[in-house]
Amino acid sequence: MNDHRKLEAFQLADRLVISIYETTRDFPQGEQFGLTSQMRRCAVSVAANIVEGCGRQSKKDYLRFLWISFASARELGYFIDLAPRLALIEADRMADASVLQGRTAAALAALIKSLT
Repeated sequence: MNDHRKLEAFQLADRLVISIYETTRDFPQGEQFGLTSQMRRCAVSVAANIVEGCGRQSKKDYLRFLWISFASARELGYFIDLAPRLALIEADRMADASVLQGRTAAALAALIKSLT
């Protein structure tokens, strides 16, 4: 349907994945299979669902995957807020990821709105 690489939402989501991977490297080793894994899977899900939606033939399917991506972005926002409260990382270290998460969710919401 669309070339995902041209979408601002995808470009932001792709940057978000990198930011989450870089940031979670500093989480305690004991969190490798906990919040670290959850945050990484969630971030990848945001980008991957945009890509998969762009490969769908119907607008309805495309929108369904964009909604899934948006929900994953919102979920990730919670994890980004949670990590410092669990003392896994200092809040200022999550700042870039937090900004990217907000921008990604906003871009997805705008894209969804433009298609409905």
